[in-house]
Amino acid sequence: MVTWSENLYLGEGIKKKHRRAMFAIKHRRVAYDVFVITFASNEENLFDIIAADELLFPHYKNCKIHILGLAKGREEAKLLIKDMIVKIYNETGDFKVRDYFR
Repeated sequence: MVTWSENLYLGEGIKKKHRRAMFAIKHRRVAYDVFVITFASNEENLFDIIAADELLFPHYKNCKIHILGLAKGREEAKLLIKDMIVKIYNETGDFKVRDYFR
């Protein structure tokens, strides 16, 4: 089950086509070179970067995935995570990502 953050972070390369990418993800279609940023599946980590196409695998159909950001390409996803972490730290003084988004 995929849920979306109200304050969705977008990379520069996907800003113009983010609605198309969101539609593809919601309707379980292929979204080329789109990466989603989610809460980490391991509680000790901060974020996961997952290729949107990977969400089509049956395993993810039964997982709760909360999408926090979209990026075009893995490198842009890494830069977007860096910006997110800096913002969270500046606002809270800590790296408690899950608390920040709740």
